[in-house]
Amino acid sequence: MAFSLYDASVANYLQTLGAVSGFLERGLVHFRDKNIDPESMVEARLAPDMLPLRFQIISVAQHSRGAIEGVQSGEFRPPSSKTPYDYAGLQGLVAQTREALEGWTPEAVNALGGRDVVFHLGDHKLPFTAEGFLMSFSLPNFYFHATTAYDILRTNGVPLGKRDFMGRLKMKKS
Repeated sequence: MAFSLYDASVANYLQTLGAVSGFLERGLVHFRDKNIDPESMVEARLAPDMLPLRFQIISVAQHSRGAIEGVQSGEFRPPSSKTPYDYAGLQGLVAQTREALEGWTPEAVNALGGRDVVFHLGDHKLPFTAEGFLMSFSLPNFYFHATTAYDILRTNGVPLGKRDFMGRLKMKKS
């Protein structure tokens, strides 16, 4: 069986987005149980010079759905760090991202292979192929921001473990 661009990108995005949705929900339950306003977590950070939970979740969406859409259009731009979301809005963003990615078929994603993609960062333009962009830029960023969001919640007392981050595994069917 050949390993495809869809398998390497969208299938992995969906697995981790499911986990992100789950750990955000566990966070909400924890905060309610402990009488902590979940809105106080939206701007929570691991360190003063790191961006908050809000940006981490926006980036998870941008480096998954936004990455596939960027490959399709040939252009990708980083997300705005100023987009206002409350906790429920972040959960909604993850759900919308999953729904949009579920609409992509393996055939449609695999057909994007070989395309040129330009990453615009201010005045800089970084040229990629679709495969190079998704594998060397999008996926590492996606996992970084998903991990950082998990770590922010974990640092703030949400009882999470490794399985919460991994999401639903792609087990062999009997």
